[in-house]
Amino acid sequence: MQKISNFFLGMLCVASVAACNNGNSDQAATDSTTVHADSTAASVAGVNYKLGVQMWTFRMFSFADALDKVDSAGIKNIEAFWGQDLGAGMKGKFGGDMTDAEKAQVKELLGKKGISMVAMGVIVPQNKAEWIKAFELAKYFGLSYITSEPIKTQWDMVDSLAGAYGIKVAIHDHPNPNPYWSPDSVLAAIQGHQNLGACADIGHWSRNGLNPVECLKKLEGHIYGGHLKDITKFGYTKAEDTVVSKGVIDIPAVFAELKRQNFAGMLSIEHESNWYHNLPDVIFTKQYFDEQTAKLK
Repeated sequence: MQKISNFFLGMLCVASVAACNNGNSDQAATDSTTVHADSTAASVAGVNYKLGVQMWTFRMFSFADALDKVDSAGIKNIEAFWGQDLGAGMKGKFGGDMTDAEKAQVKELLGKKGISMVAMGVIVPQNKAEWIKAFELAKYFGLSYITSEPIKTQWDMVDSLAGAYGIKVAIHDHPNPNPYWSPDSVLAAIQGHQNLGACADIGHWSRNGLNPVECLKKLEGHIYGGHLKDITKFGYTKAEDTVVSKGVIDIPAVFAELKRQNFAGMLSIEHESNWYHNLPDVIFTKQYFDEQTAKLK
């Protein structure tokens, strides 16, 4: 995600980025509801990690409508984002203030489509009470990790809560001057905190002028999840997103490095472009993911 803004009790952060249309007519046919079967290519190739969608990709739509799009792309895992309108007759937004009825309805929507909510983020709770509310929500949905950019003074507290709840916290990297723009800053937070790890956003690393593969190597053994994207210009913090494989990032090398590390988490498509008509871009990325991971030996 790009720069994050508060959605968590008015204090949590989710990304904000200017929309741009990259004209991706050659990537896929139309923004339809054509169902693409969930491929087994990755598992055949021996890749342990799974593909998901960061729901920020469909931020212009309600959670319910976005879930339809994820289902249409044949993807079975998501990372929810705080502040997304729920839709489907629900008046609230996804996050810690959801009613019990809304949480139950969201869980029902996921179950009907066979889609798993693996993570949520990017959030920045301001105090322990907000963190507890986040962990309680994560526990309700059975999440593996929470994606966050925790306040430095909270590292000990967050690590302790994560251990108590059995839910990891993946530290996300936004572009410089974000405090976690470099893997070195993430490693500093992880030191002595066994429940803190990394959410590897390869697009933001590239915006920072960092080689994504080298960043992945630095964080080996500490990566809980990642954001899959591509950008138009290396070393420019405001570089626009483009369809995966159409930009400057060596995506096959990223896939290969994650396989080498035996990464077993979720790699979430986060496509911050073509906002109202980006389902074909996501479908293309899913197909590209299947093709490239099937080639890995």
